[in-house]
Amino acid sequence: MKNIQNRNRKGFTLIELLVVVLILGILTAIALPSYLSSVNASRQGAANTNARALATSVQGKAITANAYDTTLTDYATDMGGSIPLNPCTGSTTGYTITSATSTTATVTAQAGTACGTWTPMTFSLTL
Repeated sequence: MKNIQNRNRKGFTLIELLVVVLILGILTAIALPSYLSSVNASRQGAANTNARALATSVQGKAITANAYDTTLTDYATDMGGSIPLNPCTGSTTGYTITSATSTTATVTAQAGTACGTWTPMTFSLTL
């Protein structure tokens, strides 16, 4: 009679459920840091790529005007209607254009807080 009652039970034992939860916990502990590192690396790459595109726009406008303009919003039209979002700062003002002289300039993405610790690339321009 006991064998018939045991066969009718359906579900998992407590031990089986604990083993599954333990395995999921281990997988999460291993995968989460790797995932967060990948997210930061992709944000950093996107910020540098956007800064490079902005540097190309700055250089094109400087060749026409024969001097560098450091006003970020002046390049919105050249960038397709708006300055791209810097994923590390979360804003479109997350880029710095500096001009030491009328014939040299640099473009850099700001580091922000959403990308971890990193040093953005600096794009140097010369007329």
